[in-house]
Amino acid sequence: MTMTNPNEDMLDDLFAQARSIDAKPSHAFLARVLADADGVQAAMRPKQAAVPGGLWTRMLDALGGWPAVSGLAAATIAGVWIGVAPPSSMQDLTASLIGDEVSVDFFATDFAFDTGALADG
Repeated sequence: MTMTNPNEDMLDDLFAQARSIDAKPSHAFLARVLADADGVQAAMRPKQAAVPGGLWTRMLDALGGWPAVSGLAAATIAGVWIGVAPPSSMQDLTASLIGDEVSVDFFATDFAFDTGALADG
């Protein structure tokens, strides 16, 4: 003896009816939906502002704007500062790597005074 659940039979009948229905939208409905979508997309298009196209402006935009340029400027200044007046530990490190301590003077004051380059006449 098998027992059948009347709820399952009812669900099977409902699913069979749902499968038999052709659920394709009409062409008029699809045309209205697409026309509405075109109208919404046209309203959402960003309006392009007139951007001055100078060389500096384009370079600034390519680098990432003022925050990026200020970071590059700070790094450049720090690099020049460390290059001109290196800390003593940097000279010790360079001497240990190269073997000799090398120093370069930007202003050879001894040479200028010895040869009289700064004298008038």
